[in-house]
Amino acid sequence: MNNLRRFISFTILLSAPLALYAGRDAAKPASPPKEYRAYVGNYTTKTESKGIYEFRFDAATGRMSALELAGETKDPSWVVVHPSGKYLYAANEMGKASTVSAFAIEPKSGKLTFLNELPALGEDPCHLSFDGTGKFLFSANYTSGNVVVYPILADGKLGEHTALLTDQGTTGPNKKRQDGPHAHWIKDLGGKVFVADLGLDRVMAYRFDPVKGTLGPMPAPGPHNLDPHNPFPQRPLVVSPGTGPRHVAISRVRNAKQFMYVLGELDSSVTVFGISKEGEFAGPSQKATMLPADYSGRNDAAEIEIHPNGKFLYASNRGRDSIVVYAIDQEWGRLTQVADVPTGGKEPRHFAIDPTGNFLLAENQNSNTIVEFRIDRATGKLTATGETLSVPSPICIMFLPLE
Repeated sequence: MNNLRRFISFTILLSAPLALYAGRDAAKPASPPKEYRAYVGNYTTKTESKGIYEFRFDAATGRMSALELAGETKDPSWVVVHPSGKYLYAANEMGKASTVSAFAIEPKSGKLTFLNELPALGEDPCHLSFDGTGKFLFSANYTSGNVVVYPILADGKLGEHTALLTDQGTTGPNKKRQDGPHAHWIKDLGGKVFVADLGLDRVMAYRFDPVKGTLGPMPAPGPHNLDPHNPFPQRPLVVSPGTGPRHVAISRVRNAKQFMYVLGELDSSVTVFGISKEGEFAGPSQKATMLPADYSGRNDAAEIEIHPNGKFLYASNRGRDSIVVYAIDQEWGRLTQVADVPTGGKEPRHFAIDPTGNFLLAENQNSNTIVEFRIDRATGKLTATGETLSVPSPICIMFLPLE
């Protein structure tokens, strides 16, 4: 009960510091474009893939065009499109030989022209993202457990790194998967950078300097820490042992409140926290399972995403091979499961909700397919459309709006 009271008190305190983020939400366009180019990351090793692929996507009808090779590169397991729409960056996941590469996007054809590549400065980069200004690229290296910041130069090339930092903390109880730090996801939220570390059972919080491109420790808690015997915020955020944080979804500000949803790969769960503009956490208020009580097979949770309308959360199971759909309580952020839908293939390592929120594209890595589902915007439920695209080991989709 005391934890609940602290959680309620904390969310009340969010209104003033989060006003900036509420303004950002209000500035978003009401009607996103209907035509997109979708880029697909995958593995080239032991597959027929030659690199990064692309297809046209009609968000009104759900039609996916024939697949085309956009640019050759090795093992582009994660790709991101720059906010300008001019460049694409890829994490080339190749163990100790891993790199991060930059490409220019040809506006009419969508083809990729190689610009440059730099060493990943760690093993197996698995997630990339941008800072809020679009001037820096963040990379999370899974096997080595470190994160890197690269400046993005005026011509789209990557400059020499401005930050290199290894996550620190006590490892989790899973001796096979949690033998050390394993950074799996990285995201900037207004100068506060969060890193999901599967090996440490933590979401790390770092301060980011948007001018120098450096990462550093968050400041010590301030006078708003109401309970010195059981203090929050927690820096870093610590989840229950054996959770294995893989990816994180962060809600937009609604009613002066914001929530963080931590996907646990190892125990197939979603843990809910409150989050402030200062990067402080409250909770957890809930830990939701992604599996039925009677399920006994192998499973690894993989991806998590919030619908653009903010009302539903989706998470994928590998092993059970399904997408779990939750309704989000708009007051307290808690989850209620409303569906568990088979993906029509094996190992949905990733899925993508198109920017309009009409469709969900499930990427079945071991079936070499992208299977499309229509989203019911009132209930969040998924219905297969019958549209399927054959792609070698698809594990990442990023959309680029077409003019």
